[in-house]
Amino acid sequence: MPKVSAPIAQFFLRVPVSILFLQQGFSKLPITDENPYGLPSIVWWFVTLGEIGAGIGIIVGGILGLKYFIGLGDIITRFSGITMACIATGVIWISYPADLITVLLYDYLHISLYFTGIYFALAGNAK
Repeated sequence: MPKVSAPIAQFFLRVPVSILFLQQGFSKLPITDENPYGLPSIVWWFVTLGEIGAGIGIIVGGILGLKYFIGLGDIITRFSGITMACIATGVIWISYPADLITVLLYDYLHISLYFTGIYFALAGNAK
């Protein structure tokens, strides 16, 4: 079996993570002052738009990085990864976990999203 290049192989990670962030962002629309976590309105706006933006950015950054606009695609991917990691960190924090072990054992979804965001922030569009 021939080896697939990293930019194309990354789409197997980009697509499901992007869909997850888009789904979560769109589920918060329309944005209102009321939210289930009691967050300030400005924070809720940033979370909603950040989730939608990160979901779009991960895909767009990957597409731009395939052939043309390599530098721009890399920047978009890295910024989207940072945004994903920040949102996942916020979700973990507002759940008030008892300790780190509880987070690692029972909140695997947000831990996975956090490290996926860190991966994209550090690796960008891997060559």
